[in-house]
Amino acid sequence: MQTPQNLDNLITLILVLAPLFIGFALPLNKTLVQLSEKMLGYLVYVILTLIGIELAQVEGLGSRITDILMYVSVLSVLTIGSGLAALMVFDRFSPWTPAGKNSNAAPKVSIRGSLLQVSCVIIGFVIGMFLPEGYRPPADSMTVLLMILILLVGIGLKGSGITLKEVLLSKRGMQTSVIFTLAVLMGGIVFWLIFDEVSLTQSLALASGFGWYSLSAIVMTDAYGAVWGSVALFNDLVREFFALLFIPFFMRKTPSAAVGLGGATSLDFTLPIIQQSGGLGVVPLAISFGFIINIVAPVLMVVFSSFG
Repeated sequence: MQTPQNLDNLITLILVLAPLFIGFALPLNKTLVQLSEKMLGYLVYVILTLIGIELAQVEGLGSRITDILMYVSVLSVLTIGSGLAALMVFDRFSPWTPAGKNSNAAPKVSIRGSLLQVSCVIIGFVIGMFLPEGYRPPADSMTVLLMILILLVGIGLKGSGITLKEVLLSKRGMQTSVIFTLAVLMGGIVFWLIFDEVSLTQSLALASGFGWYSLSAIVMTDAYGAVWGSVALFNDLVREFFALLFIPFFMRKTPSAAVGLGGATSLDFTLPIIQQSGGLGVVPLAISFGFIINIVAPVLMVVFSSFG
């Protein structure tokens, strides 16, 4: 007989996956895709601001800042380092050269977007410090925003023009995705071994963000509270910073590792710098890899976090 906890876990998984499939099922419309992309950009800022507001409500937060910084530092090194190392070994023993020549133009690296995202959290935190209790966001706000976020992502994925069949037929994309996922989860296991206060499933859930900061922040906040939600958020933002700075460097000899650095953002935010530093030939790999990771990340986060 299914327990209430298992039922809650199933409902949570449905709430995450249903909007994704609905987004895929909607008729492809250029106007709808453009509108969803625009709305997604604004929604991310709203979500990050709300996370800042919730973080401000945590009692004794000042005493937890050092812990948060420590958790983020260790988790970032483990998740970014494990995925990067595994894919570098993969490139070493299974060399792959993108079709076409690399771009000669120096890629333009912009961290403006990442700084803006961090600013939203800070603004939300300041608002939360002075916000009267009666004006705080409803308890289910994050769940509603999560469903909208996943729906918009589903529309965007379908609007990218690539089908699931094309993704699965990309052998290199599948291999890169599997190696990356397993390696990063191994990093999560090491995180669990280091910190006694963190459970194995919680460590795996935190590691499963794969750079999707808006989603990981919501799921981890709902599952473990605002402190761990902020750890997930900044862990994935660190990946974004690192990817923007070092994708061109690793692209020279290890293109799969360079693509893997972006994690879930390889499909969108870091795709331009992947193309600029690796040429058009590396774009299919980035799209296939990013597509798969965008599907895998929410499933793993919800499944692992449901076990506490």
